Amino acid sequence: MLIRVEIPVDAPGIDSLLRGAFGRGAEADLVHRLREDGLLTLGVVATDEEGGVVGYAAFSPVWIGGEDCQWVGLAPLAVEDAFRRQGIAGQLICEGLDMLNEFGYRAVVVLGDPGYYSRFGFIPAARSRLHCRWPGAEAAFQLFPLADDALEGVSGQVEYADPFNQLAL
Repeated sequence: MLIRVEIPVDAPGIDSLLRGAFGRGAEADLVHRLREDGLLTLGVVATDEEGGVVGYAAFSPVWIGGEDCQWVGLAPLAVEDAFRRQGIAGQLICEGLDMLNEFGYRAVVVLGDPGYYSRFGFIPAARSRLHCRWPGAEAAFQLFPLADDALEGVSGQVEYADPFNQLAL
């Protein structure tokens, strides 16, 4: 198993993985649009021995009250069924967080299971007076500060890139 930054040749494998993992095309279309619009900050893949994509994590920019605070959102995250429960998703998350930290990003947000993401240090965004546009998502909307002062002077609505507005949650 190799965890690395995605390269152009991975795109078809990522597309196929996302369509299979989510049982629909919305997430694959989302990643395609983010890539096309130059809004894919980081893509991390897990590949098998033959180089096939078996896991993927995408990170794209988010804004707080319309301001670029050097934050990103983690979505989508997927692992092929045959490779689940092996820690691959966790490896993708950790590798992504490490890379983003090295690149100077200040925080990461995610909309997901608090029980799962808290294992990696994500905390409820509501504690910092931050929320997303999707009603009823308060418990699932979480953040991971990469910089010590990432939360200073920020509050309000975290806005994802426009392609997320077309995604049905």
